Amino acid sequence: MDRRLLVLTLGMFAVGTDSFVVAGILPQLSHTFEVSIEAAGQMTTIYAITYAVLAPTIGALAAGVRRKSLLFWSLALFVVANLATALSPTFAIAMATRVLAGVSAAMFAPTATGVAAMLVPPERRGFALAVVAAGLSGSTALGTPIGAVIGNLGDWRWTMVFVAGLAALAWIGTKALLPEVPKPPKFTLTQRLKPVADARIGFTLLTTLLTMSGIFAAYTYFTVVFDRAIGGDGIVLGGLLVLWGLAGTVTNFLSGRLIDAIGSRKVLLLLLSVQAIDTALLPWTGAQLWTAAIAIAIWGGSAWGYLVPQQHRLVSVAPQAGPVVLGLNNSCSYLGVSIGGVVGAFGIQFIGPHYLGLIGAGLVFAALVSAELASRLINAAEVGITVSAGASTS
Repeated sequence: MDRRLLVLTLGMFAVGTDSFVVAGILPQLSHTFEVSIEAAGQMTTIYAITYAVLAPTIGALAAGVRRKSLLFWSLALFVVANLATALSPTFAIAMATRVLAGVSAAMFAPTATGVAAMLVPPERRGFALAVVAAGLSGSTALGTPIGAVIGNLGDWRWTMVFVAGLAALAWIGTKALLPEVPKPPKFTLTQRLKPVADARIGFTLLTTLLTMSGIFAAYTYFTVVFDRAIGGDGIVLGGLLVLWGLAGTVTNFLSGRLIDAIGSRKVLLLLLSVQAIDTALLPWTGAQLWTAAIAIAIWGGSAWGYLVPQQHRLVSVAPQAGPVVLGLNNSCSYLGVSIGGVVGAFGIQFIGPHYLGLIGAGLVFAALVSAELASRLINAAEVGITVSAGASTS
């Protein structure tokens, strides 16, 4: 394995852990800052929405900055932001530090993806992207559960120190191992948003937004959605989070093979359908540990498995603007996380935490409709190209 890719993967692992670990320490945050569970959940929301909004903007403004320098300083800021969260005396200050962490993640993640593609020959770029993406999905299998266990057995502040430590290791690796790579072509913010005007890309990005909203309407409040199964046991909580992330990591790798065999449309249809049904049943399957474990494994697998077919679809539709559309897809993912956190907070108020799966299922079903609309538009465009090619040949 290329050590340079592993450095970038570790950085993505830290960013992913920071994105999702709050779900495992919500009760501790709520108690420390004397706020409701719903309010504490907005620490995930503010981080995600900062990332979603700033990633395209920073990408445009920092196009002239050397890639290694951008990675180096973004990780340094990320370490500082998480240590600041750990030391926060008030909820308001903690929220401000989450904004700072979101800024640094928006600097690092798109840059790391672009650099990974430039470190290898063209025929190995798919593999390189998969390795770096595994850092994000792997964070749910290892980083988030470890952070949750640390927070539940000790103090949530050490959870944030743990995240800062991961980023510090990536920071050292960036300095020691990463070479300089060519700067990417300059794209203005308008140029970066232009692909959205293509309905095929627009509906594909909408699918990502709705899917992540549906997932995180419930996942953000994992500890209270599954409190009946967890029973206040931090080890059980960590085990269930490991199961969720491990299932997602496995499916993330398998979905690539499925795409080659049956195509991205059928893979998306399968995974989103399974996810909608499984999430809708969480109010009942989440009541006991053994049924919750099965439901969480299916949920995690379908939740993360959709990422690869989405990326494959975007790059296939717009190969000349691959980095731009993948960056937009990342932004939609994090915007979906933030929307899910807000929707889930309202859901707790009106129907209670145990029934958040019903809201999540509705959003995933809407994502399924959006994915099918994108498929039809893509197929129509391919038929049009084939007809045009046949006419020109004759």
